[in-house]
Amino acid sequence: MMGQWSKVLVLLLFIQFSVIAAVTNGLDSTALLSLTANWMNTPSNWVGSDPCGGLWNIIKHEFDGSAIRRYRVIFRVTEFTIILSNMNLTGQLSGDIGSFSELQNLSLNSNKFTGQIPNSIGTLSNLYYLDLTDNQLEGPIPVSDGNGTKSGLDMLLQTRHFHLGNNKLSGTIPPKLFNPNMNLIHVLFDSNNLNGSIPSTLGLVRTLQMVRFDRNSLSGLPSNLNNLTNVIELSLSNNNLSGPMANLTGMNSLSYLDMSNNSFTVSDVPPWIASLPLLTTLMMENTQLQGQVPVDLFSLPDLQKVVLRNNRFNGTLDISTTNSNQLQLIDLRNNSISNVAQIPGGNITLLLEGNTVCDKTDQVTKSYCTASTSNSSYFPPPNNCMQISCNSDKVAGPNCKCAYPYEGKIVFRGLASFDMGNTTYYAELAKSLMKTLQSSALPVDSVSLSNPTMDSSGNIKLSLEVFPSGQECFNQTAITMVGFSLNILSFNPPPNFGPFYLMAYTYGNCAAASNKSSSTSSGIIIGVAVGGSVLLLLGYLDPEYYMTQQLTKKSDVYSFGVVMLEIITARKPIQQGKYMVVKVRSAMDKTKDLYNLHEILDPFIGMGKNLEGLEEFVDLAMRCVADSGDKRPTMDEVVKEIESIMKLSGMNLSADSEFTTANYYEASKSSSHHPSSNDVFGDSGSFPPSSIEPM
Repeated sequence: MMGQWSKVLVLLLFIQFSVIAAVTNGLDSTALLSLTANWMNTPSNWVGSDPCGGLWNIIKHEFDGSAIRRYRVIFRVTEFTIILSNMNLTGQLSGDIGSFSELQNLSLNSNKFTGQIPNSIGTLSNLYYLDLTDNQLEGPIPVSDGNGTKSGLDMLLQTRHFHLGNNKLSGTIPPKLFNPNMNLIHVLFDSNNLNGSIPSTLGLVRTLQMVRFDRNSLSGLPSNLNNLTNVIELSLSNNNLSGPMANLTGMNSLSYLDMSNNSFTVSDVPPWIASLPLLTTLMMENTQLQGQVPVDLFSLPDLQKVVLRNNRFNGTLDISTTNSNQLQLIDLRNNSISNVAQIPGGNITLLLEGNTVCDKTDQVTKSYCTASTSNSSYFPPPNNCMQISCNSDKVAGPNCKCAYPYEGKIVFRGLASFDMGNTTYYAELAKSLMKTLQSSALPVDSVSLSNPTMDSSGNIKLSLEVFPSGQECFNQTAITMVGFSLNILSFNPPPNFGPFYLMAYTYGNCAAASNKSSSTSSGIIIGVAVGGSVLLLLGYLDPEYYMTQQLTKKSDVYSFGVVMLEIITARKPIQQGKYMVVKVRSAMDKTKDLYNLHEILDPFIGMGKNLEGLEEFVDLAMRCVADSGDKRPTMDEVVKEIESIMKLSGMNLSADSEFTTANYYEASKSSSHHPSSNDVFGDSGSFPPSSIEPM
């Protein structure tokens, strides 16, 4: 019986053998062609019979090995992602979408797809992220029939995101849609045509953090909503909700609450509101609230914004001197408040227009009674480069360098506690964007954000400019990788901003960089399927490619070295914004046992046991990922060294593995699908022209 370390070595030879002999998987190819067969407005470069080949803009990485079982799970790197956002695609989603059994991310948002959501999506048991927002999908929410003949969204137990807002979905929300075995954190069904009551089964999904059912025609709420103790944002506004307002006592994570424009039973302000310790934004416009506004409401420590206009409040308004020092806005317009006992100090904006108190003649009171619109525009900090004159259509970035920036808009769907006039938020976002781009080792000098707007659905849009470093414009590879870094797979925005997607303008060469068109995309399909071709994935890419735009045999060696480290560390190439190669290189100390990598190596391979050859294995892997290609071994040298390490560890090659140097050479001779072949990357060897548009 082979030990785990021996199985690692067998797996490495298996991976190398399978990569060299790789051909396109027919099942995936057929499924992709079937899925897109009836779509219109597809990019012009979506041609050819093989969507996994070089004529389609596809980023694909694959290796598969069943030789190692880790924690009762077959060791298998399977990342399959389809991101086709904001591409103006039309047509219907066919049932073929259920053919991608390993699909983890399906993002088809911001297109013009029509018809119903296919039930077959429910068969995608590995799906993590589902985004069909901003299409024209209609009909009921698909759920399974319980007898195995029809699948549905209720079967997606591993999915974390249901983003289905801004469509034409109709009918009731099926109680079966939710169950306690789900791992959802986002349920976004805003701006549809749903009716009936929100089912009580929603309260069984305790993992939820964001719930949006606003802008529908819903009429009832479940009594167990307060089971959702992890929810940060709850938006139920603009429905037909009636009866008593739901009791949300115990929802101690709640930051943003919007129940505006509903027909609740007339009542005083519910006492549970003042018990929500993290509440920052309270939106209860036109909710039939009456009586006197409770003074303790304004004492919540993080409260920033209170909107209670168009209700039936009366009596005296008392804004205590112990109010939250975060408080910025109190909007009580169009009520019947007759007196103000305490004039707010600090920077609090108080709006009282339309109340009887405004009949008074004193100037202090009248200052709160004039028609006012909140200034929500964001003006960036003064640009010290305003006097710099840039030639042509170049733009001066924040660091006073003229260049052609990567441009687009970021659209944030979360509403949570966002003051569009607060420059701190934008500085935090810009810093987060730069951190993500720099962690990917991309040639970025600076990031600029401007012109925030909020659309009718409550989404926040920001203009984005990313400026190149050391040159006037980005090359095609850098543009591709910048776009890839700023999608939902790689970038985690600060919590105030919520989920998002990116709309990028077309980016040409230096001479044409300013020729922006409406936001377009060629999409991303990142996949694995047994036998799939190996093209490119962030984290595996040869660093020299950023400068030369040329893939060589030594580029293969670098990618293979990353795979070697991936196997012995059980870590992804990029994790929490940090490159695994850099982490290993920083931790290595050859004077210590196991090169001081105890905290990084996967304990499952047998830590504490005699791991003959492990240090030699690490040496080989680090030579493979040398920054300079001329310092890396050739692939045949790698195979020979792995065989030597296997012998050093006591393995009998003829007995333990069929994958030997002879196999490798035979596979090399028969393979015509090398990643740097012209059929994949064109005659120049450069990356296929594209304007990749992530989420």
